[in-house]
Amino acid sequence: MSVHLHWFLPTGGDGRTLVDRHAYTDGGIRRDRITPVSGVRAPDIEYLAQIAKAAEQLGFEAVLTPTGTWCEDAWLTTVALTQVTERLKFLVAFRPGVISPVLAAQMAATYQRISRGRLLLNVVTGGDSTEQRRFGDALDHDRRYARTDEFLQIVRGVWGGKPFDFQGEHFQIEGGLTALPPDPLPQIFFGGSSPAAGPVAARNVDVYLTWGEPPEQVRQKIDWIRGLAEKEGRTVRFGIRLHTISRDSSKEAWATAGRLLDDLDPETIASAQQALGRSESVGQQRMLALHGGSRDRLEISPNLWAGVGLVRGGAGTALVGSHAEVADRIEEYHALGVEHFVLSGYPHLEEAYWFGEGVRPELAARGLLDAGRPPLDGVPAANGRPASAPGGAPLLVAGGR
Repeated sequence: MSVHLHWFLPTGGDGRTLVDRHAYTDGGIRRDRITPVSGVRAPDIEYLAQIAKAAEQLGFEAVLTPTGTWCEDAWLTTVALTQVTERLKFLVAFRPGVISPVLAAQMAATYQRISRGRLLLNVVTGGDSTEQRRFGDALDHDRRYARTDEFLQIVRGVWGGKPFDFQGEHFQIEGGLTALPPDPLPQIFFGGSSPAAGPVAARNVDVYLTWGEPPEQVRQKIDWIRGLAEKEGRTVRFGIRLHTISRDSSKEAWATAGRLLDDLDPETIASAQQALGRSESVGQQRMLALHGGSRDRLEISPNLWAGVGLVRGGAGTALVGSHAEVADRIEEYHALGVEHFVLSGYPHLEEAYWFGEGVRPELAARGLLDAGRPPLDGVPAANGRPASAPGGAPLLVAGGR
């Protein structure tokens, strides 16, 4: 089982700070807005293309694109970026409560043809009722997961290439059909830590994605989902969502982490913690419990730093250390059964290079990357270059924020 490395596309804006851009500005979309936070970068297509091209060059297999109020639309943004990349896959996050499952299946099929097979899907059920209502979704937490279960059954059903009927609590489909099913079928990533989420993962998904908790907690999650999947007669693969701060020395990496905290005054942290504490997401509550809102105990496990979660929702931990130390931690998670590592860092362009040029060679030297396959094996020709052209990344065989 090889390690599969993925990066993140910051469609809500980027910068040299942990503070979410939307807390101060419109994410940088309107350049005439004045923001008190320095180093904020707008998520315009030119900047996102720089990150996507860097990720492809550095050997990442895919980039996760988030979904939500403060992000550019993931489908539209990434399909544009398929035209300026050749091999990179796009892990597109979307909410099943705001789109028809048959339409989503059709969109995925079209995307696969446009991108020549480079779509992956990240299903985000949603843990914030306020945002869900903003998109017209009034269901409570557990009913959203029940709807996701039906949604994914329908998507897979209509990908079968013949009319598909479904009668459920949330969807009634008569003759649902994707006339030209996607080829290959997009792999489905999914995350959720609540009792309502586990059975949905076991029945429907290819990769169960967890946020970066300490290894023992991750092991417990893997055992939980694996056991549920075995009862369904299925096998589920596993991934983890983490930030990274990797440098030539451990001292330099921790100094960088410390500088990220310099922008955070107590009022900013308290305000963010209060807002995040209202989330219905069990995963978010687990992230908050790792640090309790305190700056005093942020290294919660060797090289695992919870400082990001002081002010940022979703993934709240980072691997911090020398390139070898970060590789050690990845190897530790991999030994538990984690196959996919969805990574990010502030700013995303520079941190992609730190990781790609520092940690990736460490992982390759340990035999954790699949080096036995031609870089472009299995990828159709794109942008006028043959699939055998040199210089690419290993492929994803199998993600929110």
